[in-house]
Amino acid sequence: MEFQNYWYALVLIVMAVITMFLFVKKTIVFFTELKYMLPAIIFSGAIFILFNHRLLETGILSFNSNFLTGKYLFSLPVEEWLFLLIISLFSFSVYILITVLFPNFERPNLFLVISVVLLLGFGLVAWHFRQKLIPFFIFFLLTIYFGYTIFRNRFKMHLTKFYISYAIAVIPYFLIKGLLYSLPVISYNTGYTLGIRLLGTPVEEFGYFFLLMLINVTIFEYLKGHRLY
Repeated sequence: MEFQNYWYALVLIVMAVITMFLFVKKTIVFFTELKYMLPAIIFSGAIFILFNHRLLETGILSFNSNFLTGKYLFSLPVEEWLFLLIISLFSFSVYILITVLFPNFERPNLFLVISVVLLLGFGLVAWHFRQKLIPFFIFFLLTIYFGYTIFRNRFKMHLTKFYISYAIAVIPYFLIKGLLYSLPVISYNTGYTLGIRLLGTPVEEFGYFFLLMLINVTIFEYLKGHRLY
């Protein structure tokens, strides 16, 4: 096995180290709230694992074995499973850090308006590109879940922290994804995407990460607020 076979694994290690660094000063908070994070990570992870598995089966998604360790779970590289776990923990680390550092900074009404505008935008993208499987799935599911989140109106108090956290976390996420696409570790059949890239990364990744983080944070806050266990 050559060094390049560990590229994806090395990227994951760097992500894990950054995540641990963000959590290090809030270790007690992390372990206290881990019980609320894990169900969210499992639920969101299941959605994206099933979607990626389907894309892999149909040949729309492919992984370059030259950059993988060769370990697979249900046909997906173990690196992909670990990526979803680590990126979810990373987004939680940013979100919790923001809530701790800026507990009183809230602009719920402003971000509610932004949310409604984004919801309309997501819906239009899903409808306009309904013939493109990847953007349709991402933005259709995002429209449904985001709409439910907004109009149920129980997440309004967390919108400010969510948007700030997303704006921060999406930058390293995008850079890492750009690296994975550039090597390339991951490839998509462009006939099923928008065909638009930013720094080598498909723009759908903005919606992908938004949906992943939204599912994680909403479930986390719901469980934390209701103290079901």
